[in-house]
Amino acid sequence: MERATTVILSGLAVIFILAGAFIFWRYVWFFRNPERIIPAGENIVSPADGTVVYIKKIRPGEDVLVIKKGISARISDIVKEELTEPKTLIGIFMSPFDVHYNRSPIDGSVGFVRHYPAKTRNLDMRSMHFRTLLGLPPYYWNSRHIIENERSVTRITGQFKGKPVSVYAVQIAGGHVSGIDSYVSENGKLNKGDIFGMIRIGSQVDLILPDLPDTKIRVAEGETVKAGESILVE
Repeated sequence: MERATTVILSGLAVIFILAGAFIFWRYVWFFRNPERIIPAGENIVSPADGTVVYIKKIRPGEDVLVIKKGISARISDIVKEELTEPKTLIGIFMSPFDVHYNRSPIDGSVGFVRHYPAKTRNLDMRSMHFRTLLGLPPYYWNSRHIIENERSVTRITGQFKGKPVSVYAVQIAGGHVSGIDSYVSENGKLNKGDIFGMIRIGSQVDLILPDLPDTKIRVAEGETVKAGESILVE
C-alpha cells in the first residue's frame, strides 16, 4: 500500500513539474527579449533568430524553390506581390525555442504592412523543424507552409551602398501560431535592429532584398543567426 502511494505521489510530482515547465516556457520564457548588439556600419542584419533554410538569387518569374515533386514556389507566392527586379531571398526558420521578436534589417521607413490569410489553414512546419534539427538539406523540402500559410509582409525603404532600397520582411505563421503581431504602421521610422513585430510559437521569416552589385552574403544555409545582430549582407 505504501509503495503504491509512493508511486502515485511520484507520478503526480512528475506531472506537476512537466506542467510547470510547459507553463513557464509558454507564458514566460517564450516572450524573452534579450538585448542585442546592433553591428555598426553599412550592412543588412537578420530579421529573426533561427536557422537559415535557403538563400536564393532570383529573376522575375523564376521558380525559387521546388518544395516537393509537382509543387514549386515563386517569389510572388511568398511576398504576394509581383516583383520586377532581380532579388535575393533568405529564409530563416524559427523553432519554438528561438526568440520570436523580429527586428528591422536596415534603417528606413515602413512602406506598408500587409496581412494575408492562409490559403485554407495554417500547415505545420514539422518537416522543416525535423530537417533543421538533423541538418538535412534541402531544409525546405516538403514544407508547403512557405506558400500556403498566413503571413504578414512589411516593406521597409532605406539606403544601402548609396542607393535607395526596399526590403521585404515576410512573417510566416506556423501550424499552431496564435498571432502575427506588428508594432509599426505605414511611414513609421525604424533603425536597424529595432523590433517591428513578433510571431507566437514556431514560425518563419523570409527577407527579400535587391540583388545589388558589390554586395556579399555573409551567411550560409544551415547557419544559426540572431535578429538584429547577425550580418546577412554587407
